[in-house]
Amino acid sequence: MGFENIKVEYSGRLAYIIINRPEVRNALNKHTLDEMKQALEELKTNLDVGCVVFTGAGEKSFAAGADIAQLNEKGMLDALQSGSMQEFYDYIELYEKPTIAMINGFALGGGCELAMAADIRIASTNAKLGLPELNLSIIPGAGGTQRLARIVGKGKALEMILTGKIITAEEAERIGLVSAVAEPAQLQAKVEEVAEQILAKGPLAVRLAKLSVHYGTETDIKTGLLIEKLSQAILFATEDKQEGTRAFLEKRKANFQGK
Repeated sequence: MGFENIKVEYSGRLAYIIINRPEVRNALNKHTLDEMKQALEELKTNLDVGCVVFTGAGEKSFAAGADIAQLNEKGMLDALQSGSMQEFYDYIELYEKPTIAMINGFALGGGCELAMAADIRIASTNAKLGLPELNLSIIPGAGGTQRLARIVGKGKALEMILTGKIITAEEAERIGLVSAVAEPAQLQAKVEEVAEQILAKGPLAVRLAKLSVHYGTETDIKTGLLIEKLSQAILFATEDKQEGTRAFLEKRKANFQGK
């Protein structure tokens, strides 16, 4: 894959999508988002890749937000057009393979919203997270008002959004915005440790667990339980379920094939 604003690198069964604009703190313009979407589409069919990690080039910034110069040119109808950042982050949230945000510095505005669209967030001790869009007299419009409230609760989300507060990695872990914090030199190792735990599981079960959580939490509990039941019914009919249960009974490591 040849890209201008991102890099794609591999480590075992992990694919890293690296936002490669360190000169502007990895700000997210439309071209960058389009390249990320293209990379994800190609990785979707790559059977050697089991997990996708988002991060930023350099040590200072994961993604410092949307490109303000492009944002300045947008009018009312632009917010309603297809192909928006919000639409792309919806795509990431429902991506078939598990995703991890490796937050290696500033994750502000659209960068914080990108991290929230990933399944798991792991931050460096030097990370800073926040949604300061109200300083520009706009709101976090790429899922920020919705995902932050669902992750940390409505009260904390309103505090962060209305004040534009930028929080440390430690506070983000305390309120549940990130699941782990590591020193910068240990960040990638921590991400790969978590990824390996996911990759050891049945890939079909991982996919349906994601589906059950994402769709189930957007509806009433009875409908959510039905989604869970139907997902389980599908898994009961798979070869991987048979392999997983046999491996447990035989006290050996399972060899899942995604079937």
